[in-house]
Amino acid sequence: MRVWIPGGILGAWALLAISVYILPLSPNLIQLEHILVPPGEGALLGYDDLGRDIGQRLLVGARTSFLVAFWVVGLSALLGTLIGTVSGYLGGWWDRVVVQVIDIFLAFPGILLAIALAGLLGPGIENVVVALAAVGWVGYARLSRAQVLSLKHREHVRAAEALGSGRLRIMTRHLLPLMMAPLIVEATFGVAAVVIAEAGLSFLGLGVQPPDASWGAMIRDGTRYMLVAPHMVLAPGIAIFTVVLAVNLLGDRLRDIMDKRLATVMRKEQ
Repeated sequence: MRVWIPGGILGAWALLAISVYILPLSPNLIQLEHILVPPGEGALLGYDDLGRDIGQRLLVGARTSFLVAFWVVGLSALLGTLIGTVSGYLGGWWDRVVVQVIDIFLAFPGILLAIALAGLLGPGIENVVVALAAVGWVGYARLSRAQVLSLKHREHVRAAEALGSGRLRIMTRHLLPLMMAPLIVEATFGVAAVVIAEAGLSFLGLGVQPPDASWGAMIRDGTRYMLVAPHMVLAPGIAIFTVVLAVNLLGDRLRDIMDKRLATVMRKEQ
């Protein structure tokens, strides 16, 4: 599948999230006469158990998931890449300590650790970001450390060291640019994981609090009415499925492109 198809879906997701700040929406407006009304002319996606427009709440949920994914992936990638790069390049006792910390984090299922942290911090979108970022940095740290260990012995790095370049300059100018491709692919898959994790935490009541909308919270509210109003669950469920599928397809495509480029470079070097 071409990159533009999943990329277009993710672009639409971002535009829908931004449109919440522009469009005159009333996602929390309660209309008792519209309780559990199925999709129709009045609302394309129907109304929920309080008579609120599901389409408008779906847009607000898109903003919630987009903001959480943006901040969690950004913070996790920044922190993990920094720790992994410094650990892999310096080595010694610092590297041993970082490896032990990474192993400890990997010993626990990530989502369970995030649930525990979110429970300790309390509900709210800010605490969800902190909990997921505190768990998500490990993958980036392990990947960046492995990349540095394979790159720091290359000739251009040795030449920079021989010319007296400082450690910070070597890491930022000679190592990070070569590590960006796998880190971008890792971040792409990380977006899908964060979307699912945020929906799961909101489903459990640890994420966005009422009356604010979240895809996970919408599914939770709709489970009580699945037999009489299945549209309450189908709309946010299909949204999560579409976004996660698009992210995974984009990540697979980017990984294939990166692998082909790497193979081409290695053939030229040989």
